[in-house]
Amino acid sequence: MHQGTFSYPLPANEPVLNYAPGSKERENLKAALALLKSTPIDVPMYIGSAEVRTSKKEKLRPPHEHKVVLGTFSIGEKKHVQQAIDAALAAKQYWEGMTWESRAAIFLKAADLISTKYRARMNAATMLGQSKNAYQAEIDSACELIDFLRFNVHFLSEIYKQQPISGAGMHNRLEYRPLEGFVLAITPFNFTAIGGNLPTSAALCGNVVVWKPAHTQIYAAQLFMRILKEAGLPDGVINLIYVDGPVVGDVCFNHRDFAGIHFTGSTGVFNHMWETIGKNISKYRTYPRIVGETGGKDFVMVHKSADADEVATALLRGAFEYQGQKCSAASRAYIPSNLWKDIRKKLVDGINSFKMGSVEDFSNFINAVIDEKSFDKISSYIEKAKKDPKASVVVGGTCDKREGYFIQPTVIEAKDPRFITMREEIFGPVLTVYVYPAGQFEKTLELVDHTSPYALTGSIFSRDRAAIETATRRLSNAAGNFYINDKPTGAVVGQQPFGGARASGTNDKAGSILNLYRWLSVRTIKETYNPPVDYRYPFMAEE
Repeated sequence: MHQGTFSYPLPANEPVLNYAPGSKERENLKAALALLKSTPIDVPMYIGSAEVRTSKKEKLRPPHEHKVVLGTFSIGEKKHVQQAIDAALAAKQYWEGMTWESRAAIFLKAADLISTKYRARMNAATMLGQSKNAYQAEIDSACELIDFLRFNVHFLSEIYKQQPISGAGMHNRLEYRPLEGFVLAITPFNFTAIGGNLPTSAALCGNVVVWKPAHTQIYAAQLFMRILKEAGLPDGVINLIYVDGPVVGDVCFNHRDFAGIHFTGSTGVFNHMWETIGKNISKYRTYPRIVGETGGKDFVMVHKSADADEVATALLRGAFEYQGQKCSAASRAYIPSNLWKDIRKKLVDGINSFKMGSVEDFSNFINAVIDEKSFDKISSYIEKAKKDPKASVVVGGTCDKREGYFIQPTVIEAKDPRFITMREEIFGPVLTVYVYPAGQFEKTLELVDHTSPYALTGSIFSRDRAAIETATRRLSNAAGNFYINDKPTGAVVGQQPFGGARASGTNDKAGSILNLYRWLSVRTIKETYNPPVDYRYPFMAEE
């Protein structure tokens, strides 16, 4: 076999296209939207070499336009989970034995395919299936997904270089093995990039994967799966199934070869999975890796010295881009009394200027929330705020699901800093503001730290360096991603590794080298060139 040390230097982040009027990318995206919308598809599960279809179908509809059918997908059942595990384990020996540079080439090719041939189609699929505007789709299903694929190759190449020292007469080395068994990837609706990264980061390390996406993200997920196959991914390495979560868990968490889970979703579901895995621990061949990014109740803390324009812009973007359906979206803000009047006016004016509607109208800043269940949950919080004397709706609050699941961005002012919308994750376009006495900055930091169980993202706005330093120190455990004079959203692969602790997950930092260590099992090998031939040590000799 030919040998060499292969170089995968640190890549540059994928440039974000702007889709301005008259641009080629805008023209291509409009064409892709029209093509996908007019061409319904029948989406199979991908298990081993087979495209599996069932008689039980569910329609794929844009959240912003109920009447349109993008296609159907096949609902799987328990046997399909088992088939996916069997296909993964059958592919395992070949996949983990493949040379590292060949595995890397598959994912680098997939990145290039998305960057070029499939960019417009990936973005269009995300826009239609998940109701994202052109910019939100571009930074997600194009740029972030491409970055995950390229940066992970670089990160893994750096890990593989790490080797121990050797003493005289010996050679020590580390080899980085995949986990012993299969990895389960459960991915959410809100980011196509997360849907792509969770299975591929584990697979890049030589693992085989069963991938269950949220049903509301299947339209983009199946396209990414087809791209991976075009890039050369062998059959069975990643198996894409559409089965209810409890059924997937029942099969996978009771399987002897379950080796790990890569999860993004709700805290409640993650807690239940962790409990189930713990109870089943004696069944497994090895201790499973449990990696999860869960809920958030992300904050913006504002100091009395902050600039009102900067704060208002950060809140309008951080709370309402993609309808607040980002794990990192600003959901609670603490505004000093001296700035509230100005910030309040800017929020009201900004929200009243938002256009809301279909993703095909590029002038719309706001689109629909993901489905009826989400619509009903979000609207119920708004109704509670309207009726409770401890809160008032400052702006917004209109909800309409006749044509699509549209909720007007809403700002609630809470008189009680522990009002329900200051504490609980809503996952929609709702921002709750608590106005605190401008002289009680440090006391309010305690509220920020202790009001919510989550610790995903947060930010501080201030022009006073001492206040910034105080907040950074006092809120050390309140957010895994902390921003200074910026909104708490928009983490970029390689720049702001993403993840939080407390009820927000295991903080294994997607978009960094840290995450990949979780999908590797290291073996130390020591080779001695001249083994001893006598058990006696020199100190044992007589005088």
